[in-house]
Amino acid sequence: MKKINKRHIINILITLALAFITFYIFLPPLNFRTMDFWIYIIFIYIVYLMLSFVSFVGYASLKGDIKSIKLSKTYKIMIGVIPGIFVLILLVNIVLSPMFNSKGYANRIKIVEGKKFEEEVREVDFNKVPLLDKASTQKIGDRVMGEMTDLVSQYRVSDLYTQINYNNNIVRVTPLEYAGMIKYFTNRGTGITGYIIVDSVTGKAELVRLEKGMKYMPSAMFNENLYRKLRFDYPTEIFGDENFELDNDGNPYWVVPTIKYSGVGLKEEINGVVILDPITGDSKKYSVEEVPTWVDHVYSADLIMEQVNDWGKYNGGFLNSMFGQKNVVATTEGYNYLIQDDDVYLYTGITSVASDESNLGFILTNMRTKETNYYLIPGAEEFSAMASAEGQVQQMHYTATFPLLINLNGKATYLMSLKDNAGLVKMYAFVDVQNYQKVVVTDANEGIEKAKDNYLKNSGISSQKVLTTEKIKIKSITPTMIDGTTYYYIESSDNRKFRASIKVDEARLPFLKVGEEITIHHNDGEKIKEISKIE
Repeated sequence: MKKINKRHIINILITLALAFITFYIFLPPLNFRTMDFWIYIIFIYIVYLMLSFVSFVGYASLKGDIKSIKLSKTYKIMIGVIPGIFVLILLVNIVLSPMFNSKGYANRIKIVEGKKFEEEVREVDFNKVPLLDKASTQKIGDRVMGEMTDLVSQYRVSDLYTQINYNNNIVRVTPLEYAGMIKYFTNRGTGITGYIIVDSVTGKAELVRLEKGMKYMPSAMFNENLYRKLRFDYPTEIFGDENFELDNDGNPYWVVPTIKYSGVGLKEEINGVVILDPITGDSKKYSVEEVPTWVDHVYSADLIMEQVNDWGKYNGGFLNSMFGQKNVVATTEGYNYLIQDDDVYLYTGITSVASDESNLGFILTNMRTKETNYYLIPGAEEFSAMASAEGQVQQMHYTATFPLLINLNGKATYLMSLKDNAGLVKMYAFVDVQNYQKVVVTDANEGIEKAKDNYLKNSGISSQKVLTTEKIKIKSITPTMIDGTTYYYIESSDNRKFRASIKVDEARLPFLKVGEEITIHHNDGEKIKEISKIE
């Protein structure tokens, strides 16, 4: 009996040692709501069963009784536990799946409908429009790093490039990383001494050097590895993808969301954020309501897209999502970011599952609070707008970036860059959301303001910003042809004068009558006010 007990103790010690080594390497969360946890537990369980079987066979062979060896009933039950766990997980997940809980999936995100785009989204300020996409930013960042001869051989540039609002400047920021295992050992004493910040509007890039180096990084090893540091500090937490951000004083931080699931790996939601100082390793977990306002990314773009798709798919129930598909909508494949009120917003189009050529509208989601608005503006799907812009310069083989959605003179408008094969921005393109055949491209060397003026001029709209929305009563209306474009000169009942191009509203302008009341958007301060929109 003593020998049997000794074998059990040895098996347990070996199992515990392998459990620690496996945990140290793979860092699974000690949380039963993740499949990683169950794989880890089952692996350790199998290790113990194998050790027990081997030691049992070895003990029997020493006794000369190996021919009589057979699995005991208890051992067979222990082996049967493994498939039993997977079956139990499967059953629980089926019960908690959209098949039986479609409303729960549809309500994962609260989407406010009925708001007006021109009232909620401010008139575009081109000093705060991120004209550079991530790919172009990476090229600029790599070029800056290449100029730092004292660093380029020791470090590499991370490909994170997080889009943030840094003191009202729209930038992408990314840390340096160790350029391999040897470089980690030779530089770990000082840590990583800087990060790169690229202005998404102007393209200006800078390597910011730190007085004290960052030690807790994804490329660091052993206990200084970011993921290992997080796991040891928060062993039960399930972590999302990390973001590299700056506070208002330019201090770097890792911002890592924590996740909760229903069942095992179902219906992902963010329940908090861990903010970790990469220099000291100090960290704190915040609830989503307590996150500091300088943090821009609490929710990931992929999670937002997933939740919006569930809202669009399951609002009418599970069976409707599979068969009738009445009012079933989905996001378009791409997305982009907008900046407003010191926050970063995700933008993506909403389209019917039965159509891939046009959008029913689009959503804006605050990446820090998950507040989401749905604007019902039928128009061109983003990839159709991109193709339209590329078609204007097809002989040059430029490729369009995913569009930015802006409020230009009170109208939803797509703005995108056209890049050559080297990834350099060569032109800017403006495309009317509601009519993607209205597209104007301008050489990037002329600047974004010139590109805007060219688009507005081509659309028959003054480049002055919309300042006033009001209702007027038509006293007289006179159409006139100027340079091939029809303009309607309107005098209001209070003797003020207005002008509108036929391109403002081709369907309504020709049918306006004297005495009719209309709501218009127009600029101010001119003898003849330019109408940009008629409601």
